[in-house]
Formats: sequence, structure tokens, C-alpha cells
Amino acid sequence: MRRAPDVAPGARDRRAHRVPAGPGSPKVVGEPPAVAVVGGGIAGLAAATALAERGVRVTLFERDRMLGGRLAGWSTTLQDGSTVTMSRGFHAFFRQYYNLRSLLRRTDPQLTRLTRLPDYPLWHAEGPRDSFRRVPRTPPWSAMAFAVTSPTFRLRDLPRMNAAAALPLMDVRVPDVYDRLDTTSAHDFLSSIRFPEAAHHLAFEVFSRSFFADPRTLSAAEMALMFHIYFLGSSEGLLFDVPNDPFPTALWNPLGSYLERLGVDVRCSTPVEHIGPRSDGFRISAGGRDQRFDACVLALDTDGLRAVAGSSPAIADASWHQRVARLRTAPPFLVSRLWLDRPVRSDRPGFLGTSGYGGLDNVSVLERWEREALQWSRRTGGSVIELHAYAVDEGADQAAEQQRLIRQLRTVYPETRRARIIDERHEWRADCPLFSVGGYTDRPTVRTSHPQLVVAGDLVRTGLPVALMERAATSGILAANALLGQWKTEGHTLWTVPVRGRNPVLRRLAEAHRRRP
Repeated sequence: MRRAPDVAPGARDRRAHRVPAGPGSPKVVGEPPAVAVVGGGIAGLAAATALAERGVRVTLFERDRMLGGRLAGWSTTLQDGSTVTMSRGFHAFFRQYYNLRSLLRRTDPQLTRLTRLPDYPLWHAEGPRDSFRRVPRTPPWSAMAFAVTSPTFRLRDLPRMNAAAALPLMDVRVPDVYDRLDTTSAHDFLSSIRFPEAAHHLAFEVFSRSFFADPRTLSAAEMALMFHIYFLGSSEGLLFDVPNDPFPTALWNPLGSYLERLGVDVRCSTPVEHIGPRSDGFRISAGGRDQRFDACVLALDTDGLRAVAGSSPAIADASWHQRVARLRTAPPFLVSRLWLDRPVRSDRPGFLGTSGYGGLDNVSVLERWEREALQWSRRTGGSVIELHAYAVDEGADQAAEQQRLIRQLRTVYPETRRARIIDERHEWRADCPLFSVGGYTDRPTVRTSHPQLVVAGDLVRTGLPVALMERAATSGILAANALLGQWKTEGHTLWTVPVRGRNPVLRRLAEAHRRRP
């Protein structure tokens, strides 16, 4: 059996938690089992990689014409004749994403296709501005330094705060945090702590909206877990990396080629219509063709999982089907990309989180890190700007929302008022999972009632402190490990941020608070 490293590859945090791989033979013994992986996003790619590396015969089904799922990219031609890559928008690759980064290291061992952004600034429309550039990365000094240096925290605010209400943030554990906080909304939990209003917006709601949900509908447990992962539980810090090329070039095309070299049959533009259990596995109907598999990984988004479950009633027990049917997606979000005829100011950050600017949640200046955008900018003298609006009202007028975002950009970066928009693209989507108040128990686990059917994705309960893209990658490997264990084959080691609070004094205080009647 391979000896696992003592520290997560590339990790700074020596307290990162190792989840040991299951024991077994380095490769499957005998006739390799055939596994269908349904979904070509991060979770599906992670599962396919983990299985194929152990000698499993994998067929990867993806309904779209490209890999990447919600991080896919596609070509589009602008009015000036330029061919560029469009996507569903900016994603931050945090240093805490140990398992996602391990997946990317398969084709980029030194992660040279990722670039670290120098800062993560947060602006509020009423004036306060925060930055994480000079904040120490190790808790609790990170939180203390942020409070001391932030203009949103003032000495006269401290007596008003309810420190006892914040104690659950000091010792976050999974699934305990869901037992305690899942029936409370993120908004109500933050209100109970009585943070200063500006700090409430900048330090918390900006982050909670990264789950594509209004804090009033988001589970406080999910927000507390997020705070542990990115701030109080990990010493990796809040600065992050971004791909220095569009997603297909930097990430998915290389990984797709790697899978094909491992023998994976990658079938894009091939949606799965039906899965039928058999005595020796499953019969899967996809693209007008039926094929038998020994096992199946469902690595789908919420709507995709509901659709496949609905068309395949015999794959699991009634309880599983009922819980899947109750899953919901987060409200719509908007990604607007603008190609401007002149640059924004050179001192503008590559990424800016915003609060109080109508629906605008963040602004990206893509030529600051992406080569394709930089080439277009150098050729034309313009800028490529991306705007995000999360949790948009479902009844909103889309054209009006798009124009509202552009107006807010001109407020945030006034020099863009003089810029002509050479071209624009607006992506409206509503396919992210909703981590609703009280919804944790309805979310699927990796395992199902059928031993050869496993589930992966960012909606899955993993029992580990992971979220967003990292939850997708982690669940994909957990799904593969669950199948490999049945075939007495060695699994893959996983890493997470620490699985409890870092400071023993704060842990004891949090424990005492939990025991109070």
C-alpha cells in the first residue's frame, strides 16, 4: 500500500486533516469492473479519475458538449470578429481546496495554470472598505487583526455585540454544526451576534452570498462551516488563485486528455435518460444506446439528479427518492461580461467583492489574470469586465437587471462611464443547490440504499468540512472510494481543513455554551 504523505500536497496548514485511503490492492484484481459516471463536472471528473487510476473501466456521460459542468467554457464570436471564451463566471480556487487542487495536479503538478491574486478587497457603497492582503493567515490572529484593522469594527461597537452567540463559530464540527444551526437562517444567526451593520454586510453576507442564496434562506450551519473553512479553522488564508487561461484551456481539456489516456470513454453530448437495476449491475440508456455497468456514480446538479431519479424509480428505495424530490435549487444568478473600448484604471483590483450596490455582488477585471482577456485588451486597448449578481428575484425583469448591473459598475468604477461597450454577454442560470434552512437531512449522502449506486456533487453530505468546488471534488473521490472498497482495491487519501476549532480555550468555551440548557 502506498504511504500517504504527512501533509497535504502544497498545504501551508500543518493541522490539515488527513482522511486515510481504504486498504486494498493497488489495482483492481481480475476482470476490471465497468462503472458509469453520470456528469462531467468537478465531481464526475474526480470520481472518473479516482476509479480509472485504480484500473476500473470508466464511461463518463456528460449531457453538454464540453466538460466542466458549472465551470465549463465555450467559444463565442464578438462583434469585432474576435473569438473568445465565455463561461458562467469567476471562481476562486482557495488554498484550502486540497482535493480539488490534487485533481488538477494530475496534469499540472506545480499548478502553474493557477495565478494567485494579491488581494481580496471588499467595498461597501456607504464607504467602508476592507482588505485581506495584510491580515495574518493563522487563526485566531487572522480574526483579531481583521477586527483591529477593519473600518467596519469600532471600539464603541464591541459592547453591543453578543459574544456568546458567536461561540458556535469557534468550534465547528460536522455534522454537529448542522444539528445545532441548520434550523436557523444565516441572517438570524448573524443578527443574534449583533455585528456592526457594515461588518455584517462586508465580512459575512458577501461570503454567504457565494452560496447563491439570500442569507434569509441560507442555513446558518452552512455559513458557519464556510467561516470555519476560510477564516477561523484554517491557516491557508482568504487569498486565492484563479486560472490564468479560460477554464477549458487551463483545466478541463488537459484533464479530459488525461482520462482518455487512462482508458476512460468520455462521451459528451450524451445525456442519460434512464437507469435500470439488474441482478448484475445496471442498464443505462444514454444517447439512444443501452449498456450494462457494474456500478454507477451520479455526479449531477440538483435538477439533473431529480430528473434521473424520476426516470429511474427502481435504482434506490422510496426514502431516497422522496428526499431527492424535495431538493431545490438556489435563486437565479446573473453573470454579465462586458468588452469595453477603454481600460479601467490600472490600480483597480482583479477581483472586488461589493455590498450595497444594488444587485452587484462582485466585479472582475479579467485581463488582470487571464491570458485570453489580456491579449484582447492589448490588441484593442480595452478591458474585459465581469459582473455577478447572486440570488436575483425569480420574477425580476432580466433586461432591467442587466442594465442595473452596468449602472452599478459605473458607480463603482466611474471611469467606465465614458467607455463604449463593444460587446456583451449575459448568462442567467438557476442550477446551484440551495442549502436551505432545515434542509440538511434531505441532501443525499455518497452512499445509497443500492451498494453499487453512489452520489457525488456539491449538494452531497460528506461528513467533512468542505464546501462549494471542494465539496464537489471531495465527494467524487469519496464515491470512487466507496466502490473501490467493495472490490478490495486501495482508495485515495483525502485532506480537509481541521475538523474542529483550532484553539483549545475557545473550544472549551464553545462546548460549555453548547451544554447550556
